[in-house]
Amino acid sequence: MDILSWIILGLLAGVIAKVLLPGRDPGGLIGTTLIGIAGAFVGGWLSARFLDRPISNQFYDGPTWLAAIGGSLVLLIAYRVLFGHSRPR
Repeated sequence: MDILSWIILGLLAGVIAKVLLPGRDPGGLIGTTLIGIAGAFVGGWLSARFLDRPISNQFYDGPTWLAAIGGSLVLLIAYRVLFGHSRPR
């Protein structure tokens, strides 16, 4: 997959992560979107590096989507833990 495919996958993974973890995020929609893009890259890299699962060149590969969504969830949780209490409620 090329870089544009990873960005689109990251956008969609960020939306799915947001649906799975509803609530107020410090960064709002733009922050969640950027976390989704970063999560897709991180999840894909971790999957290829440590799980010995090479990334498929197909956009509709299930394990690639799971890695991207998992990476997005991990980054979203970390972001909430680190910056979640910085804004007044």
